[in-house]
Amino acid sequence: MLATSLEQAAIAVASGSVVGFSLALVGGGGSILAVPALLYLVGITNTHVAIGTSALAVAINAFANLAQHARKQTVKWPCATVFAVSGVAGAALGSTLGKLVDGRHLLLLFAAVMVLVGVAMLRPKAAEGDSAVRITPAIGFKLMLIGLLTGTVSGFFGIGGGFLIVPGIMLGSGMPMINAVASSLFSVGSFGLTTAANYAWSGLIDWTIAGWFIGGGILGGVLGTRMALKAAKYKGLLNRIFAALIFLVAGYIAWRSL
Repeated sequence: MLATSLEQAAIAVASGSVVGFSLALVGGGGSILAVPALLYLVGITNTHVAIGTSALAVAINAFANLAQHARKQTVKWPCATVFAVSGVAGAALGSTLGKLVDGRHLLLLFAAVMVLVGVAMLRPKAAEGDSAVRITPAIGFKLMLIGLLTGTVSGFFGIGGGFLIVPGIMLGSGMPMINAVASSLFSVGSFGLTTAANYAWSGLIDWTIAGWFIGGGILGGVLGTRMALKAAKYKGLLNRIFAALIFLVAGYIAWRSL
């Protein structure tokens, strides 16, 4: 049992490092990688426990990475706050609905969402944006609506939603990619914490594994933040590579669920 526990801890730390790296680098990929890792590598057998545990781990990792980006002054706090607050309400609703769906069906839906996310990542993204963007009533309204929708989807599938939040913030505000990545982490953390609280209320979190996962995520996040700031112009290539990984993981999840 001790060997198994140590092996689980090592795998959880390694998986968390990958998740933390991805969150810091592109603002997404948290639970899209965390849930399959917890189910198929760490060995959690209950889908809902995996979702609840990943939501907590991704939320804490997102806030840790947010602090690093904030020190570099890349976070647009007014836009990030409006998006996050509206999204929290959606995440609470979505996570409540997600717990009512059969675990196997939820995984199939999760795989489908991953495919859509992968396709979205392959679409060309505008490299330019207004780095001096300031929130206005019109921008605030758009961010509120997009945040509410994104939060609902995020909570339902138990995902941090970074790959939805980053383009959502860019669409709503017109800010550049690097600022959207940094600002998205506030929403990723807020959505994930809301979802985790809902699952924790039902006893659907493995706290020990979550702790190991969070520790690994913080380590990976340090490297991811540095690369995000120094190699932002290469994100197109990174997104294509990561999209290919998403397609592979989605296919594996669908195969295991059928």
